[in-house]
Amino acid sequence: MHDELVDHLTRSSPLSRGEALRVVQDVLAYFDETTEDFVRRRHRELQAQGLVNATIFERIEADLRYRTVAPPELSLRQLRRIVYG
Repeated sequence: MHDELVDHLTRSSPLSRGEALRVVQDVLAYFDETTEDFVRRRHRELQAQGLVNATIFERIEADLRYRTVAPPELSLRQLRRIVYG
């Protein structure tokens, strides 16, 4: 999976094919996080920094504007409706 990206990384960096594959897998796993999982994780991280909920939720709201998260799972019917309306 993602052979073109792995090939690009091996050509453009000192990474071996195995290292490039691990990097791609790590990045994809990072962005595979659902919105709910991201919110829960960020809340725990910010709480551990001693922030209060009012500040935490404002920060999470701002983070979500720029964060790529996994899309919700869609049924076949929902996919068809996207295409055909």
